[in-house]
Amino acid sequence: MELLRLLAGHPQAKVEVITSRAEAGISVADMFPNLRGHYDLAFSAPDVAVLNSLDLVFFATPHGVAQAMMPELINAGTRVIDLSADFRIRDIALWEQWYGQPHGCPQLVEQAVYGLPETNRERIKGAQLIACPGCYPTSVQLGFLPLLERNLIDPTGLIANSASGVSGAGRQAKIDYLFAELSDNFKAYGVSGHRHLPEIEQGLRDLQPSTASPAQLTFVPHLLPTIRGIHSTLYAKLLDTSVDLQTLYEQRFAQEPFVDVLPAGTYPQTRSVKGTNVCRIAVARPQGRDTVVVMVAEDNLTKGASGQAIQNMNIMFGLPETAGLNQPALLP
Repeated sequence: MELLRLLAGHPQAKVEVITSRAEAGISVADMFPNLRGHYDLAFSAPDVAVLNSLDLVFFATPHGVAQAMMPELINAGTRVIDLSADFRIRDIALWEQWYGQPHGCPQLVEQAVYGLPETNRERIKGAQLIACPGCYPTSVQLGFLPLLERNLIDPTGLIANSASGVSGAGRQAKIDYLFAELSDNFKAYGVSGHRHLPEIEQGLRDLQPSTASPAQLTFVPHLLPTIRGIHSTLYAKLLDTSVDLQTLYEQRFAQEPFVDVLPAGTYPQTRSVKGTNVCRIAVARPQGRDTVVVMVAEDNLTKGASGQAIQNMNIMFGLPETAGLNQPALLP
């Protein structure tokens, strides 16, 4: 739904086909009334021949679905952006361990380009298959990025406490996500292991100099009593306490259109990024000690998913990177 909302306002993209096996024949505007007046399409069952006639296909599907259809699309030369986790993890056995099923398309994993523009922009330009990053992985990787690139922290003791709105779990009817269960509540989950952990550690290690010890992360996700938004608080031990952290972050992200480093002493809020593709970051060193704290806020549906997918599309097709993504946050 978020992908369709953003594409409806994109100046150089036109949605031709919207597929769903379960909802085939149902008007898109009937399913998503906010899209009334923007789409006169009905859902249709996916047809590879039809998809191959398009410039780009997005997959916003459960794990395993994209793997089943991908070979035909790639062999036909179609460009694809996959919002699921099907092609994010390069280690096939590790993916199978965390997702509990055999990988259906291991031959294309190496070809997939990880779609985090702030670290992979040049490869994204020429990619045929993009693995769009997960929402938690985006916030954690961007938060640690300047520190790991410069080898300024102990990579073996990284900690991320991340909290997400309930839309991060998708659109599903489960007791934990009922209003009476979620409202006025805050809890951790997946403490013993979360599916995003191997993706995050892979991404963090990609940021490091080859001489550094591989990054190891303790990742604790939490469920917020809100619909959307992620706040990640990251902790690490500094190896060099003389570095000017504020300047480091400001300089590293100065040319990034969707990363906003806040002034020293101010901290990001989830509502300040609601409905936007912006990731807001603050960095601090409490009491002047050797622990660095990085705070990151993003909309899990936008920079954490659909907005990032469109950012990748813009890069792939040589469009302005910000096209269709410049709207301010929705307040209150």
